[in-house]
Amino acid sequence: MINITKFIINDLIKNWILLLYTALLLLATLGFFLLEGQGDKAILGVLNLTLLLVPMITVIFSTIYYYNMYEFLILLMAQPLRRRSILGSLFLGLVVSFGLAILAGLGLPLWLLHPGGVSLVLIVVALLLTFIFIGLALFVAVWLKDKARGMGMALFLWVYFVLIFDGLVLLMMYNFSDYPIGKIVLFITFLNPVDLGRIMVLMQTEAAALMGYSGAVFRQFFSEWRGMLASLLIMLAWSLCPAWLSLRMFRVKDL
Repeated sequence: MINITKFIINDLIKNWILLLYTALLLLATLGFFLLEGQGDKAILGVLNLTLLLVPMITVIFSTIYYYNMYEFLILLMAQPLRRRSILGSLFLGLVVSFGLAILAGLGLPLWLLHPGGVSLVLIVVALLLTFIFIGLALFVAVWLKDKARGMGMALFLWVYFVLIFDGLVLLMMYNFSDYPIGKIVLFITFLNPVDLGRIMVLMQTEAAALMGYSGAVFRQFFSEWRGMLASLLIMLAWSLCPAWLSLRMFRVKDL
């Protein structure tokens, strides 16, 4: 398993898309801080870019990479290797490679230009979103053998978590604006790791004061260490569940 993981990491770190992804994160982060000047405004710009770009690149690249490696995986299964070890090596290789890209392209400039708690939370959120969407990509790719259908489903998941889910929540808040639904919205947020990551970062900035009643509920929850711990545990669950499901499915699937 270790040797397969090393091979995948060596293959990925030489991939021009991953190198371009790292450079884009680095240049964008530096650009926000040079243009905005103020730390919190730059953090919000980096946050919006991270929540849009990281899930999209991660889920699309991971899905394509699985389909491109399909024949290699079939060859590995002809060896005395467990299926779980083969897919686990692929998952670990993607996680390590994209994790290094996040740390180099996002973590390093953030920590140098704006060291503090909000930067640390943003880096952790970016890493967790990377793990989550790699797991979702592998789940979709293992579930759907057809590459076109798999890519369509991966793109749909990205659009759903980044765009559609927010629209549904806003529609609910508009229709039930006369009722105190702040706590309900808080729990609904747990169903979307992208929104949960956004709120975790926003609650560490001055922008939290502009979010009204719902923002007050969120701030009361996320300002306490128990709230942050619960949020991290939920994000970790989001990170592990798709990967675990894909491993179970891969183990019994007729390839």
